[in-house]
Amino acid sequence: MSTEDNKANARRFIEEVWNRGNLAVIDEITSPNYVDHDPAMTVQGIEGLKQFVSMYLTAYPDTHFTIEDQIAEGDTVVTRWTAHGTHKGPLMGIPPTGKQVTVTGITIDRFANGKGVESWVNYDALGMMQQLGVVPSMG
Repeated sequence: MSTEDNKANARRFIEEVWNRGNLAVIDEITSPNYVDHDPAMTVQGIEGLKQFVSMYLTAYPDTHFTIEDQIAEGDTVVTRWTAHGTHKGPLMGIPPTGKQVTVTGITIDRFANGKGVESWVNYDALGMMQQLGVVPSMG
């Protein structure tokens, strides 16, 4: 697969899975031995990924990701993104607050044979918790 094919799959994950909630796409573009290194937890396998995405889509049912930049080299795609959503469902023990949040982050995806095999995600989790009001903002 070309770097452009890998970029297209990374974009497809954001557009179809996160923005439209189409979890079936995960089966098409993710390897069964997939590993996601997320600040909140390590996610393994297709079912683990579906559960992880479902958790966030339940917490933020109006989630929308915008791709700000995307760079690819070889089997790796780096995507800088901004996500918006309203906290309407439980999130890792935090009851719904009804607050809107904006979170920025970067995902590095590694592909093999046209499927995602590993991801590293870094996002402003502290900022998200401050926007939800569960962690105080600095002075």
